[in-house]
Amino acid sequence: MLGVVYIAHAYHAYFDVTPDAMAAMITKDLGLPFPDALVFYLLAAQLVGGIMLVLGLFSRWASLVNVPVMLVVLLFQLNDGFFLRAVIAESSRGKATVVGYEYSLTILIATIAQFFLGGGTAAMTKDS
Repeated sequence: MLGVVYIAHAYHAYFDVTPDAMAAMITKDLGLPFPDALVFYLLAAQLVGGIMLVLGLFSRWASLVNVPVMLVVLLFQLNDGFFLRAVIAESSRGKATVVGYEYSLTILIATIAQFFLGGGTAAMTKDS
């Protein structure tokens, strides 16, 4: 299920948010260098890592590449409070922004747990 979540987030990031908008957010909000490379890493880690988790291919590595992604997301959301909720951003357009880091924290902990647990007995590759 963790792999499916990562695949869905990669889809959302690429088609709904768009890589250009993500690069702009990385530059504006986080001030990190090389936003295009970071967006590529984020999309590749989530899509390829998610597929690998679903198939049980090198599950530890697939989890490990997603830990930095989720750490940055979590750090970015810490000021928004713990509980996931919607905040009205543009009432005239009916647009709400989701804030709160409880979901990101849960996915981060699940990813770290997946790293330590490995792929399990049904995995295509056995982690050592």
